Amino acid sequence: MTQLESTLRSVARLALPVDRVAAAFLAAVALLAVSVPDQAVESLEFTALSLLRIAPFIALSVLIAAAATASGADGVIARAFEGKPLQVIVAGALVGALSPFCGCGVIPLIAALLAAGVPLPGVMAFWLASPIIDPEMFVLTAAGLGLEFAVVKTVAAIAIGLVGGFTILALNRAGYLFEPMKPGAAGSGCGGPKLAARPHWRFWDMEERRRKFAVSAREAGWFLGKWLALAFLVESLMVAWAPADAIAGWFGSGEGAAIPLAALIGIPAYLNGYAAIPTVSGLMELGMGKGAGLAFMLAGSITSIPAAIAVWALARRAVFFWYLALAYVTAVGAGEAYRLFGQLSG
Repeated sequence: MTQLESTLRSVARLALPVDRVAAAFLAAVALLAVSVPDQAVESLEFTALSLLRIAPFIALSVLIAAAATASGADGVIARAFEGKPLQVIVAGALVGALSPFCGCGVIPLIAALLAAGVPLPGVMAFWLASPIIDPEMFVLTAAGLGLEFAVVKTVAAIAIGLVGGFTILALNRAGYLFEPMKPGAAGSGCGGPKLAARPHWRFWDMEERRRKFAVSAREAGWFLGKWLALAFLVESLMVAWAPADAIAGWFGSGEGAAIPLAALIGIPAYLNGYAAIPTVSGLMELGMGKGAGLAFMLAGSITSIPAAIAVWALARRAVFFWYLALAYVTAVGAGEAYRLFGQLSG
């Protein structure tokens, strides 16, 4: 190799595209370190602890997706769900309402399900219902907002999952949203070579399949890790600079706070399930109706900015749009239904 060739290769390596997500994360941390050093330390600690809490789910989803790809089981899983949309959507909504996942925490599992070939209607039903309620959240909601509100929220979670699932099913049957994941997202292997159609469960016996497993696991782990790290960094800033008390203050006295406006404000607002309870309780004390409080809580639970960042990384643009639209419309619908229920029962 000549000196010129060596120099050109070195330049080419330096010119390789920089990972934009990692660069954005590092740039944000550097900016915080220069402008607000204390917040930089707090944000890094928050991000590290959040990643640590979610690490088992990331690892499990990565292993499942990589094993399915390497063994060829992804095709088997996809075929197992063919012709059973009703059962898959109902199961997704019911399981989602019982699962202990937040908006970001559900992303690794969603990635594994989609990579394994589970149809989007069932996945969307789980996706929308999961961040809203779980058994522990039910108890805390009942303690903070009353048993009726907790029951209504649980029913709303299942209903939102069902509406979302059947909406996506209708779009599928109309010829849309058959490729939900971005190419290469979470190791989906889109566009890559396929192994034999018949699965080989003991994939570790074959060098080609072991290599496929390693590549898929590395790509999926890096993809999920970098996006969730950025999402948690953003979340840390929202916790610090837009706490629950401030969100409550934005509503003022709550007079005239329409349900659609409450859901619209809830979409970007930081609301993990635990912060939502005292926030909504405070808003109701200020005069917000129960329907608006429910819509605010539902929209914020599903589509907070950190969760939306993670979804944007995983899903194609059309799927991301429907995710936001379904979250908003169903939150408004649930809020209006609760308002009408209150009028009829009162």
